[in-house]
Amino acid sequence: MARTKISDKSRKRKSSGIWDTIRTIAYAVIAAMVVRTVALEPFNIPSGSMIPTLLVGDYLFVSKYAYGYSKYSLPWSLDLFSGRLFGSQPERGDVAVFKLPRDNETDYIKRIVGLPGDRIQVRDGSLYVNDVWVERRPVENFSFTDVYGRTRSIVQYSETLPNGVNHNTLDANPRGNLDNTDVYTVPEGHYFAMGDNRDNSLDSRIDNSYSGVGFIPAENLVGRAEFIFYSTNGGADIWEIWKWGEATRFERLFTAVR
Repeated sequence: MARTKISDKSRKRKSSGIWDTIRTIAYAVIAAMVVRTVALEPFNIPSGSMIPTLLVGDYLFVSKYAYGYSKYSLPWSLDLFSGRLFGSQPERGDVAVFKLPRDNETDYIKRIVGLPGDRIQVRDGSLYVNDVWVERRPVENFSFTDVYGRTRSIVQYSETLPNGVNHNTLDANPRGNLDNTDVYTVPEGHYFAMGDNRDNSLDSRIDNSYSGVGFIPAENLVGRAEFIFYSTNGGADIWEIWKWGEATRFERLFTAVR
């Protein structure tokens, strides 16, 4: 009889331990979802449209609170409300993550260059905001190693937006298809964004009916890129632990996105 009681107590303790573990995991998952929804969410960079600011293999945190909250701030974009709560306007030069207007699902990251009411145009590769030339000056070429191990060099400019935000852009083709555009007038409640790799970016210069981005509705903004927390050159798979050190771009860790 005594052995039965001891066995029952042992089973109860084991059952209690399992439920405690499940509760702990559930609390951790809920806490992570709350942080991702209202504070910071991690994103990774899969393409080169924002080179030289962001490289393929960069992992960064995006502040969800920077522009307030929309349904796209919620997990799975739950359609619980429309518009933005606690909304604030992006500034020119912000590197922003947004849902692609064409499908409202795909995450894109570009630099905001046009605000509601602005007139945006590109002439001979130079950006004009409200008919005023955005100053740019040549700096040292951007050099990188391509997938074939060859060192390449691309013309690079330092560009200063009307509000003083400075960043670098690339000009891979001085006579690219998007180096001369019509004038775009940004509608109210929308924004105009471009990639820093100007000749290799699908952005607001291309209408969303032609596989581009077009104007970005304020509701589609997800957040502002804040800082890079990890960066890899792609030289190691996740299971190749012994290669992690060589693949990590240590100089990019914990750098602010500007």
